[in-house]
Amino acid sequence: MNLFLLGVFIALALVVLGKSVPRIAGIRWPLAVVVLVIFLIPSTVRMVPPGHVGVLVLFGKVYGTIPEGVHLVNPAATMELMSVRTKEVFEHAEAPSKEGLNVMLEVSCLYHLLPDQADRVYRQIGANYEEVVVKPQFRAAIRGVTVQHEAKDLYTSSREMIANEITSELETDLRQRGILVEKTLLRQIQLPKSVVEAINSKLAADQEAQRMRFVLEKEKQEAERKRIEAQGIQDFQKIVSQGLSEQLLRWKGIEATRVLAESPNTKIIVVGGRDGLPLILNTAPGKAEK
Repeated sequence: MNLFLLGVFIALALVVLGKSVPRIAGIRWPLAVVVLVIFLIPSTVRMVPPGHVGVLVLFGKVYGTIPEGVHLVNPAATMELMSVRTKEVFEHAEAPSKEGLNVMLEVSCLYHLLPDQADRVYRQIGANYEEVVVKPQFRAAIRGVTVQHEAKDLYTSSREMIANEITSELETDLRQRGILVEKTLLRQIQLPKSVVEAINSKLAADQEAQRMRFVLEKEKQEAERKRIEAQGIQDFQKIVSQGLSEQLLRWKGIEATRVLAESPNTKIIVVGGRDGLPLILNTAPGKAEK
């Protein structure tokens, strides 16, 4: 009961019944005023703690909200505190996958009440809006999204995409009711053992296939490198062979003979050797150069 109304009842009781009590008959009116003041002050001054809003109700009708802090309000009104902090709702659900397998999921949803919608939520749903709206909608969103995906998607990297889809579907329903969904988290997924083994085998095979593709690509690159290297050597030899001639070789031989002849080393030079090139003989026995 509202404190102010309680004070009014006590004051009326003092006025009506006090006249039959000799000790307070003469002071019943001042005493009634004092009682009213005592009950009026806390009924007029209301404090809303941090992270909450106060929903004001006057004679059964919601007529507004007040933010956190100290406020002066109608003493006849009652105030219902509504939290606007982030809350977590946890669900341990069994949901079917696209191929009909039952998957055990542990999912959390982070949400909060919109401050400017608190009075509407209190009027239409009540203070227990989590049990009435959030949890049922959360369960429905989990099953609605899970049934659209195969079990391997829940087990692999696609789980983040599935969590975002649950968030999107849940946000659409709850935003219209004054509740904002922040994030959905897939905390744990339990699949049948045979399904897990099959998924792991497939993933291992995919990894091996990727490794082999890498090895083949590396071998192709190495073969291409060797081909280019061989082509370069061939091109070099072709250029060199085209630039060499018998006259050039003879000329180079004559120049080399002239240089050796001018050197102080002891040698014998015979002109007109094999292929028409000079023979250079060292004085040391058993040695000769062309």
